[in-house]
Amino acid sequence: MRTTIFCIAYSLFLTGCQSPATKKDEPPKGPNILLLSIDDLRPELGCYGNEEIRTPNIDALASVSMTMLNTHCQSAVCAPSRASTMLGYRPDSTRVWYLGDEFRKIDPDAVTMPQYFHKAGYHTVNIGKIFHNFMPDSISWDEPDLRPYPYNTEPHRYRDGETYWYTAESKAIQEATRNKLLEKVDSPHELYADGWNRGPAMEIADLPDSIYYDDKQTTLALETLKRIKDKKQPFFMGLGYYRPHLPFVVPKKYWDLYPEGSVSSPPNPKLPENVPVMAADSNYELRFYHNPHKIGRPEDAPLPEQYTDSLRRGYYASVSFIDAQVGRLIEGLKAMDLYDNTIIVLWGDHGWKLGDHNGWGKQTNFRIDTHTPLIIKPSNQKQGKKITALSELVDIFPTVCDLAEVEKAGYFQGTSLAPLFENPDLPWKDAVFSQFRRRSRMSKDGQEYMGYSMQTGRYHYVEWYTWDNETKTRGDFAAAELYDHKTDLYETENIAGYPENTALVEKLSEKLAEGWRAARPTL
Repeated sequence: MRTTIFCIAYSLFLTGCQSPATKKDEPPKGPNILLLSIDDLRPELGCYGNEEIRTPNIDALASVSMTMLNTHCQSAVCAPSRASTMLGYRPDSTRVWYLGDEFRKIDPDAVTMPQYFHKAGYHTVNIGKIFHNFMPDSISWDEPDLRPYPYNTEPHRYRDGETYWYTAESKAIQEATRNKLLEKVDSPHELYADGWNRGPAMEIADLPDSIYYDDKQTTLALETLKRIKDKKQPFFMGLGYYRPHLPFVVPKKYWDLYPEGSVSSPPNPKLPENVPVMAADSNYELRFYHNPHKIGRPEDAPLPEQYTDSLRRGYYASVSFIDAQVGRLIEGLKAMDLYDNTIIVLWGDHGWKLGDHNGWGKQTNFRIDTHTPLIIKPSNQKQGKKITALSELVDIFPTVCDLAEVEKAGYFQGTSLAPLFENPDLPWKDAVFSQFRRRSRMSKDGQEYMGYSMQTGRYHYVEWYTWDNETKTRGDFAAAELYDHKTDLYETENIAGYPENTALVEKLSEKLAEGWRAARPTL
């Protein structure tokens, strides 16, 4: 029996969010907080077992941190994932289900993580992408949306950090593509990022790091930390890096780390057998960029191997470039005597397909898209641990509260991971939950769906339903997916329809319907 997925009544969140408890006459106490968001970062890091990629600085941070090996996002696309993480509750409660959904318009009274810590006595600063690009939510911060020069000047106001290319050839392609788009609109503001997000999918330029946007963000972050470090208040800094988001535009020296053929091909290059039509995305994200080959759907023929090799190398090079930025940042914290007393949370907002399931990008319920890195260094932490327990990005908010000794709100829908830091072998939540709205224009059959995903210690189970986006309501059951991670970690075969799995599907369907509350650990 398939029962209705349990959703929290949205009205509960409109009653307002309580401020964390603090004593009025006492100065704020507690460690600093550095929230490091890395866009489109999948767990392709040395500390997660990848021996091909070069990430020495993140690996060094992980060696003294709590590395969560089995973390999943709440939705494998930017805006819903970040809204859920930063508000502390899940997409069916934030009602942010896709890129264009703006949580602040949906709930003007929502209290974000920086607002929450501001009320607890923190000075809050934002640099880079913490919320979605075109919705930085400036009211969340004491110092919002700081940008490095010259990107803080008027000509760059509507552009994002991911929209910059550096060679004359790349810029010519970008401008030509943008000019064609401008012919179709009355104002460039009608276009995402003013239409500047169109250029080559990759660029290799023999230029110094200091020219690139994310490097300038690191410099600005260090300058800002130097300016605010002696305030009476502890700081909460959100620093969001744009790479390895497309386009793969980083200096040549990072590409040189990965010669042709040095990055392994994915172990799951095809869509799963028996996969339902709505499960796959259309690869439209890569299609937005200038490519030498036509970008088809995952159901189509794969790209030429030479080009897929370049894309994989470009992603790895971009990760290594960001790793260098993390290294600079950590060294700066140590030089300013801030490192020990700073909680550091490094996280990716979702995974990313590098030819997995013949796909490029995120935007599915497949494990490759929901699985994401999460590395947390408590203050004064000296020895790291690798923790295999199931966890979710929605757990970050209550975890940071516990580490900073700030009272947790009753409406949080995640679970603090702090007990696991003391004892990684504690019995923990037995399932984690994601969901994805498949828009009609991206679904091969032209229909609209909502997919609800649950991963247990062994199984990954998904139910797809029709979706009415006008009324924001779920319709009829459409399809199911089941993958046995004990025998098929890379999800090559959907076994939901096999008669021998009927009882298992029934059991998992009931557990999915019970939802996240029933999966919480008993502490």
